[in-house]
Amino acid sequence: MLAGRTIPDTIGRVIPILLKSRSTAFILGCSSFVLLGWSGLLVPSLAREVEGGFAQTDVGLGFFYFVTAIAYAGGSVLGGMVTERVGRRPIYTVAVALTGLGLIAQGLTGDWGMFLVAGVVRSVGSGAIDGGGNGMILDLYHDARGGRLNLLHLFYSVGALGAPFALAARDLIGFPWQGVIVASGVIALPLAALLAVTDLADGRARPHRAHGGQRSSLLALPLVVLAVSIGCYVASEIGVSNWLVRFLAAAPAATATSALGLFWAGLAAGRFAGSRFADRFDHATLAIVASLVAGVALVGAVAVPSIEASILLFVVVGFASGPIYPLIVALGGERFPDRAAAVSGVIVAASVVGAVVYPPLMGVLSVTVGLPVAMLGTAAVCLACAAGLAVVARMPAPGAGGAPRPEGRVA
Repeated sequence: MLAGRTIPDTIGRVIPILLKSRSTAFILGCSSFVLLGWSGLLVPSLAREVEGGFAQTDVGLGFFYFVTAIAYAGGSVLGGMVTERVGRRPIYTVAVALTGLGLIAQGLTGDWGMFLVAGVVRSVGSGAIDGGGNGMILDLYHDARGGRLNLLHLFYSVGALGAPFALAARDLIGFPWQGVIVASGVIALPLAALLAVTDLADGRARPHRAHGGQRSSLLALPLVVLAVSIGCYVASEIGVSNWLVRFLAAAPAATATSALGLFWAGLAAGRFAGSRFADRFDHATLAIVASLVAGVALVGAVAVPSIEASILLFVVVGFASGPIYPLIVALGGERFPDRAAAVSGVIVAASVVGAVVYPPLMGVLSVTVGLPVAMLGTAAVCLACAAGLAVVARMPAPGAGGAPRPEGRVA
């Protein structure tokens, strides 16, 4: 009987501690990014089933991608702005819930219009998860932003890698594709419930001492350049990912598909390495070097005559690219420590712009000047990312009188 009273009492004391723990918030953030990567790859992996099930063509599917990308960007910006007013916990909880409910609706509907509307709902939630998760890490880990953000985005890669393999395996057990989407949404709802009772760092905007008690402006030049830089980086990453199999048309289909998998594996490995070593170096310098290596390796991958060597260089591109996105987010947090939620939302939205603008343009370039030239364009925008980061590195922090302090380096 004594034990019966002691165990519940112990649990009652431990649970509130866990719910206020920074580690618990981080674990839930990583879980939400697994959901983010997983859900984002569901429709692309099921493209043939979706087109067949709703009697759509590539035009209809392309419109779906465009509309949901805009909704994703809107969710990231709106989520960040509202978080500054009401706090992170309610917004993050609603974001995960919207993602789950949108997935459930997509899996249950047989109408294309409803599938599109549910996709918009899911994408608004997903955009808010992306911006909210990045902002939470910026607020929770002031001295380890680079490493923790790389680890957070590693879990996104895990989800993105897992979805296609799981969908391929479903045929072995005869599970319908709609069931996979519904199950993915159902799993998201308990995660939303846990987020609702966990301390996620407040996220409200606060006056910053360097600005005389005023909030940082989101139109400050360093943030604008960071937004352009991440847009260029994502244009390069998604451009390679979307067109790599087509670029390797001379290789067997299995080889080209495996090359795409190796590229994403390289990204994951780069983010894992970044999670271990990013905070030992200045974040801006490391991001510039990584962008330069990725850009040069891309040029080599296009120019080299050997398919095997080209695939190896694309793996190098993936590895070098891995830490760039998290490092840019970390730089935003360092430059605007008083507005982590809004800054992360703006950066995520800018990354979506990069994904929407250049990768589709590569199709036009492919039929006019050739896909190798279009792929060289991914190298050009990656090098433009490096140039933008170099400009930011030379800018004083907003409101500061001198050169910025390299906050990415810790002892």
